[in-house]
Amino acid sequence: MSGGTDTRQAPGLDYANETQEPRRFKVLLHNDDYTTMEFVVHVLTRVFHKAEPEAMRIMMAVHKQGLGMCGVYTAEVAETKVDTVHTMAKAAGYPLRASLEEV
Repeated sequence: MSGGTDTRQAPGLDYANETQEPRRFKVLLHNDDYTTMEFVVHVLTRVFHKAEPEAMRIMMAVHKQGLGMCGVYTAEVAETKVDTVHTMAKAAGYPLRASLEEV
C-alpha cells in the first residue's frame, strides 16, 4: 500500500456539500402605539449592542415605516434575541414585538 493520501469518497457521501453556511435570519422590531421610543432605543443598545446613533436610526425606522431591522444572525442567536426582546418588553409593560425573517 502506498503512503499517499486516499482521495476516494465513501459511497453515498457528497463531500462537496459537507460544509454549508448556516441559515441567517433578520431580526425585526415592529411598531406599536404604546412602546416608547426611549424603550426601543434601550432594547437596541442592550440586546443588539447598537451605538446610540444607530439605535436612534433604527428606532425611527420602526416608528415611521412600521418595521426596523436590528441585525442578521444565525437561527439560534436570532431566536434568543427575539425572546429577550419579548421578555424585556413584557417586564416593562410594553407590547413591543420582534420577529425573524430568513435572509
